[in-house]
Amino acid sequence: MRQAHNIRFRSGRIRPTLLAFCATAVGALAASGLSLAQTPVPEPQGEIIGTIEGQAVALKGPMSVQVVGNEVKTLLRSGVDVRVKTGQARIELTGGGSIAICGPAHISMLKAANALTIALDSGTIHASIEGNLTLSIFTAQILAKPIAIGDGPEDLLVGFDTPGLMCVRAGRGAVRLEEQFGSQSVVVPQGGDVVLANGQLEGLRSNSALCACEAYAPQQARLSNSPEISVPATSEEVKKNAAASKDTVAPAPDPPPAAEPTYQVFMPPLRYDASQKVQDEPDPKLIVMVRRVRVRPTLIFASRVEGEAPARAAKSLTAAATKPQSATKPPAPANGSLVDRVKSFLKSLWTPSS
Repeated sequence: MRQAHNIRFRSGRIRPTLLAFCATAVGALAASGLSLAQTPVPEPQGEIIGTIEGQAVALKGPMSVQVVGNEVKTLLRSGVDVRVKTGQARIELTGGGSIAICGPAHISMLKAANALTIALDSGTIHASIEGNLTLSIFTAQILAKPIAIGDGPEDLLVGFDTPGLMCVRAGRGAVRLEEQFGSQSVVVPQGGDVVLANGQLEGLRSNSALCACEAYAPQQARLSNSPEISVPATSEEVKKNAAASKDTVAPAPDPPPAAEPTYQVFMPPLRYDASQKVQDEPDPKLIVMVRRVRVRPTLIFASRVEGEAPARAAKSLTAAATKPQSATKPPAPANGSLVDRVKSFLKSLWTPSS
């Protein structure tokens, strides 16, 4: 009993201390939470490259979101990694111009002052540069740089049709191609469209409509992807449709299609076993093929012959039956017996000759 009494007494003395400690902790947390709420969230570092818009785009790295008018724009910053899984995407550059990306594609972008560097891993990009922005496109073996003619805009296309087959097209201005691991360089003139295999500038040849990448139109993509909302018909439209259906003449029914045999295959239930790398094939003995045909009825003709031809034939048969036949003497037997021969001989002897 004393131990229990002592425990109760000690717990009674400690309880106010715990309450005070909890109150102090709650106040400290509230103060710290207030200070955290008042601290602004730092924005991602890196210069702004531009805004991106596309159908199936995955981004990784520094970026931010802003609302322009009634639209939400995604801002790309230096160091961002862009993947276009399918379709196209478009980047509106802050320095002027745009870049169309035709997927599947993977690029990385860096920007410092007025210099924009793009590392092209796969896919095709179509860049249109305006202003004083300097563009450099790096691939695994080739460096492509556009060259402006005077102060005109720059337009170029760089991409891969297949791994190792690189396409370069100079739409406006020229494009300089340099080897990253060599000293050789080639200038593609304005209007030139070339292909090089495995990064070899010696095997440069004219392009034959490979690596096509047209400019991406965001408005057309929105119209094509926007859902269609049906509106119920008004009473006037219903009356007009009913009157039109009465006036129209129903077309003649099409002749039924020719009956042909149809085949139907019944397969056994398919199963999948995740523990097996190679699934078992279905047993061919359990596959049943059914052939369906339409049995045609037996053709039976029933008819009678009418006309004058049968009457004339009957008259000719009757006349032939009633015509008398002339009496004819039966012919004598060719070979008689011996007694008949003797009688005829004796009769010829006794009969006087005339």
